[in-house]
Amino acid sequence: MKGLIRYALTHRIVVYFVVILLVLGGAISFFTLPQLEDPIFTIKTATILTSYPGASPEEVELEVTDRLEQAVQQLTQVKDIYSISRAGESYIKVNIKQQYWSDRLPQVWDELRKKIHDVQPKLPPGVETSRVMDDFGFVYGFLLSVTGDGFSYKELEEYAKVIRKELSLIKGVSRVELWGVQDQVVYLDISEQQFSELSLTPQTVQQTLEKQNMVVNSGFVDEGGKRLRIAPTGEFTSPEEIGELILRPAAEDVISNLMLQRREGATFEEVAKEIEKESTNLIRLKDVTQVRQGYKDPPRTIMQFDGSGSIGIQIAGADDANIVDVGNRLDETLRMIESHLPVGIEMHKISWQSDLVDESVNGFFINLTEAILIVILVLIIPSGLRMGLIIGSNLVLTILGTFIFMAMLDIQLQRMSLGALIIALGMMVDNSIVVADAIAVRLRQGKDKFEAAYESALQNALPLFAATLIAVLTFYPIFASKEDAGEYCRSLFQVVAISLLLSWVVAMFITPLQCLDWMKVKAPEGEQKEEFNRPIFRIFRKVVVALVKVRFLTLLVLGALLISSLFGFQFVSQMFFPDSTRPQMMIDFWKPAGTSIQQVAKELKILEEKIVEDPLAKSVSAFMGGGPPRFYLPVDPEKNYSNYGQLIVNFDSYKDVYPFVENLLPWADEHLPGSMIVSVKRTHVD
Repeated sequence: MKGLIRYALTHRIVVYFVVILLVLGGAISFFTLPQLEDPIFTIKTATILTSYPGASPEEVELEVTDRLEQAVQQLTQVKDIYSISRAGESYIKVNIKQQYWSDRLPQVWDELRKKIHDVQPKLPPGVETSRVMDDFGFVYGFLLSVTGDGFSYKELEEYAKVIRKELSLIKGVSRVELWGVQDQVVYLDISEQQFSELSLTPQTVQQTLEKQNMVVNSGFVDEGGKRLRIAPTGEFTSPEEIGELILRPAAEDVISNLMLQRREGATFEEVAKEIEKESTNLIRLKDVTQVRQGYKDPPRTIMQFDGSGSIGIQIAGADDANIVDVGNRLDETLRMIESHLPVGIEMHKISWQSDLVDESVNGFFINLTEAILIVILVLIIPSGLRMGLIIGSNLVLTILGTFIFMAMLDIQLQRMSLGALIIALGMMVDNSIVVADAIAVRLRQGKDKFEAAYESALQNALPLFAATLIAVLTFYPIFASKEDAGEYCRSLFQVVAISLLLSWVVAMFITPLQCLDWMKVKAPEGEQKEEFNRPIFRIFRKVVVALVKVRFLTLLVLGALLISSLFGFQFVSQMFFPDSTRPQMMIDFWKPAGTSIQQVAKELKILEEKIVEDPLAKSVSAFMGGGPPRFYLPVDPEKNYSNYGQLIVNFDSYKDVYPFVENLLPWADEHLPGSMIVSVKRTHVD
């Protein structure tokens, strides 16, 4: 250690060259670091969906859900299983133990799929293949609403698809999907009387349709040394073409009808002629049915924005992308798209992750600027401007160096890493203050500048390193935890450790050289005064001496304070994170089971109109039939229920949320009887 400190003091060019590298490398690293809202974190949950059309909830539970659950329980990685069996549908939610992080989860999902695949042959006929979805925790940080005043739903859907295609081409965007799109169907309205007269049954139509639009391999033809593929035509391209389909009574329909005639006294010759007549009878589908195109009724999900029908566009950025840059590119593309949209088609932002990330990063720099100014002002009063500038510059160097190591270790700028930097701001300057102050004391005692700098750094090296290490290890349990908190907060320890250890390095090798070159402290003329023989130190010494004289009473008082603090700790509110400062809230809306989604939409529209009228609310989005996409990591989307809806209300400031809620809840109780607003929640991390 002696040689390193002496080398740093005698080789200015090398040290200042390292300082320049820290400044340039830190600046470059900051602008290249990915910026995210939250750390990369895996939701250890998968869902298993299985359709069993026509089955009752009891049949689904006994014949499907129980068998699938038994297979899932064989996995040792499973923490718990939650299932719902509804008419025609089985829903299973599988939670994996918290120690399985992102590097181990893919193997777990593969094993889960194998278990589910092995059960499929044992399920009863009519059960569709189970779908295992392991991207339950995928976050769509950008959420748009597309509305179309004066446009049909079909036209609105077409514009939404065009917008989705354009947004999916943007660099840094990994997924773009639509939410709330209704399923298009073709309805065949059958006349039972006509079917009976023509010896037809609905099964005849079903079998004919299944055979007509099938994709089959029609083989090849060898001609002139070439092998040509046969591609049959005749696929349906419009509902009108379905109406032109020729129906032929199925053999069982003809035979059952003629057997009835035989029982009524018809001869075999008459029956044979009737069979021949029926086999040559050509009937077009449009002659006996009304073919019309529409949407599935009732719809599975419905979306509204400020009371108007809309379609949602959910956008996810890549994990290694700078979300702020992705947001800027999205904004630019949206402005371009908006200039080509017709009047009436509008796009509205519901949640925009890049704005929140940019606000967080800007907030950090505000805190950094405030910290530097506070350090300089506090040190100017007792030690002068030069001391303040030395400590302030060391703080900046430490942060810039931390950015370099963050880039090397692939640590993004996100909630945890920025929080760690803010936590460490107050501790980063401690080492430099101790070394610089020790140098100043020795200079006032008349010692040589070089010796003062060398001795101050050398004598404080090990004590400061031990103190820094203790501060770092205080955060180590977070890093060592195998639970979800450990995965989410691991960058907190990493950044604190990097910044504090780097602050020790700066204090040992850069601060002494800065004091040697910048600090100008004159020794008092005449008789040298004792450094700590000042009024403030004399008062402090008297207090310490008085407490030592009554040491037992002092220890008793301190012990009583410790016990009191431990007792009072149980009354302190505890939460993993405080409420988010997102200017946003979510409202869960429930109706009694069995309520149609149309009725939920009708009553939610009343609630929306009330919210739109409130001056505190900026906008409101309604999602009916299921929860919205996971637009924020802590948000857990609700499953599909026809009697459920959720509102997302945006505000100009998070401070408007609580006054808004106080006005809304009494009004809802009075005007929406029979409805349950189960929870009014801020978007915070639980």
